[in-house]
Amino acid sequence: MKLLGEQEDVDWLNYNMVSRDSTTSTYPGQLVQEMEQTLPTTCKVKFNNPHHLHDFQLIVTPDEGFWHGGQFYFHIYVTEDYNMAPPTVKCQTKLWHPNISEDGEICLSLLRQNSIDGMGWAPTRRLKDVIWGLNSLFTDLLNFDDPLNSEAAELYQKDKELFRNKVCEYITQYSKR
Repeated sequence: MKLLGEQEDVDWLNYNMVSRDSTTSTYPGQLVQEMEQTLPTTCKVKFNNPHHLHDFQLIVTPDEGFWHGGQFYFHIYVTEDYNMAPPTVKCQTKLWHPNISEDGEICLSLLRQNSIDGMGWAPTRRLKDVIWGLNSLFTDLLNFDDPLNSEAAELYQKDKELFRNKVCEYITQYSKR
């Protein structure tokens, strides 16, 4: 199991947690179970408050690529209108990345209600899609053609080794394991 905390607490939350609203009474336990069963090996979920299952952290620890050696924290807040709207997500770790700003904003199609590429949020999407999408930003979903951090994308295009060095500087300064 990759959830942080005591197994008994997680079990209790799965079966006994009361939802924020009666129309989604099974939703918190389902979220925990879904995330627990489908996390990539490089991800962990942490609930800072066991009574707020809609508000949690995702910790991504890439095991390959430019960001290997770093640990990146994302704050995920599941809104009242989930799953008609995507959760809000912000990166809490400063990093050098073409699709994540230094302020923590994230460029990932599935986090947008309406997306140009047609891959935006839909009611059929789940939290596991968000987690896998965030994890993929450190491996195969890098987008240097439509970046949020254009300076990072330009540096990658001009000098990949200098880009790698800058990524490593940020990891050393802000996200060392």
